[in-house]
Amino acid sequence: MIILNLPERIETSRLVLQRLKYEDAEEIFHIYASKVEATIFVAWPTHQSIVDTRSFLNYAIAAWDGDTDFSYSIRLKDSNRLIGSFGVLHDDGKVQFGYFFAPAEWNKGYATETCQKMMSILKAKTSLHRIWTLVDVENVASIRVLEKSGLVEEARVAKWFRFINQGNDPKDCIFFKLP
Repeated sequence: MIILNLPERIETSRLVLQRLKYEDAEEIFHIYASKVEATIFVAWPTHQSIVDTRSFLNYAIAAWDGDTDFSYSIRLKDSNRLIGSFGVLHDDGKVQFGYFFAPAEWNKGYATETCQKMMSILKAKTSLHRIWTLVDVENVASIRVLEKSGLVEEARVAKWFRFINQGNDPKDCIFFKLP
């Protein structure tokens, strides 16, 4: 069994990524998890109450300890303001990742900065044999972030994934991998 062992704190020039903690619940809920426009392309339902966010945090904290899911808050370094999240799902040497940001923080380069940093950390883990993600073909902004972060398109698959916040209809997806 491969152990991933990611750091609990990561810094970029403008951002701090930290392991999620229970105390993040209120901010997560109000900043992005309850925002329909922020959760349109994620696999989980938009949070309807703080109870949903606390339930997710219970899962995230236990999954980190189990080496299966590493969920980070993303904060601005200069103000400590929460702006998003990045997650890494680990399955014995294969990792899938995803990220999202508060709508007010879109188009500021934060996703690219985060993704590039995380790809450099993951790529340095020689025990990993696959680093990948998938994206809805309509999520043009995320496609650009992935390309700028060194990932390459591996496949396009018709009606691959049901995004719960898009009516749960099967959507066409693009698989990206880090070569």
